[in-house]
Amino acid sequence: MIVVDASVLIAHLDAGDLHHQDATRSLEDAASDPFAASTITLAEVLVGPARAGRLEAARAALQAMGVREIELGADAAARLATLRAETQLKLPDCCVILAAEEANARRLLSFDDRLLAAAEGRGLR
Repeated sequence: MIVVDASVLIAHLDAGDLHHQDATRSLEDAASDPFAASTITLAEVLVGPARAGRLEAARAALQAMGVREIELGADAAARLATLRAETQLKLPDCCVILAAEEANARRLLSFDDRLLAAAEGRGLR
């Protein structure tokens, strides 16, 4: 399982995004593994399409990619607070790490170097 950050999914869904080609290439290169994202990450991805009246098209695209939604569990509040305190990352980034840990993810895809460094520090690739 590969947990995908909002930065990659947003760029992939928006052909005008600066990182669109890199996102699409990264997702294609990793397509042999299933994709997943936290509920919060998916909400973050869907904000732009919701504003543009394209929510259902974006949801359909995520479903076509097979992106699985990872719920963060009953103890998520305390675990997220601890992650935030330990890593100094923003809460949405902590959701990505927690989702990767919950799913025993093989890998994490993001364009955020701080997020990737924090994930690596926790044993995620």
